[in-house]
Amino acid sequence: MHMKLLVFFLIFLMQALAQTPSPEESDSPGILQRIQERARKARTKIQDIVSLAVGFGGAYYEDHIQPVTDSYVEWATNLGSSLWEKVQATVGN
Repeated sequence: MHMKLLVFFLIFLMQALAQTPSPEESDSPGILQRIQERARKARTKIQDIVSLAVGFGGAYYEDHIQPVTDSYVEWATNLGSSLWEKVQATVGN
């Protein structure tokens, strides 16, 4: 059984190699050039998507998150200043 499979595979491989044009006959780019070009296109698309996401994220932060967090930061700063003034007043007396 294994021998038949091996012979079939070898015949199939020989036919595939016989149909493949040699590099001198082919004017089309090789597989490495095609892969490299596709990788360049994919990288460009990814960079475009990331730049859009960063721009959208920054705009979303400025419009929705920063106004909410600013009030909490201001409240915490005022509370800390108030407590610090009370501590200084207590220690000073």
